[in-house]
Amino acid sequence: MLGRLAGLRPALPPLLWGRTCGVRFVSQSKQAGSAGSATLSEPRHPSVAESHGHAEVSEYVKNPDYHGFSSDPVVDEWNMRIAFFLGVSVVLVIGGAFVHYLPDHGMREWARREAEKLIMQREAAGIPLIEENYYDPSKIVLPGAREE
Repeated sequence: MLGRLAGLRPALPPLLWGRTCGVRFVSQSKQAGSAGSATLSEPRHPSVAESHGHAEVSEYVKNPDYHGFSSDPVVDEWNMRIAFFLGVSVVLVIGGAFVHYLPDHGMREWARREAEKLIMQREAAGIPLIEENYYDPSKIVLPGAREE
């Protein structure tokens, strides 16, 4: 199990380095350099080696629970909580209720109620629901024989 996780180490995001299963992983691959022994595979920060003493520390090193909102851990956690509250509560819950209670789009419900009312009136009067001639034949203007 540990060997399988050691192979996945480079694929893990920096947030999970050193925190997976609470153990440190030892590299099983051979080093190309003169050091042939197994070494600890720690994340390397090239900016630390090249900055001549002015080390820029990663946000994940300073704050292991870094959420990406602020470098201050307290502000970062509060901004994350506010973002998730607004995202879940306001957008999904209140937004869903707003969309649910919007007025009838296209008046589909009104048209169905009117059709049901018309059907009940015609059935009560004994008239067929749809007449043989949907349009009044006296109002239809047919083209003459010459126009065809």
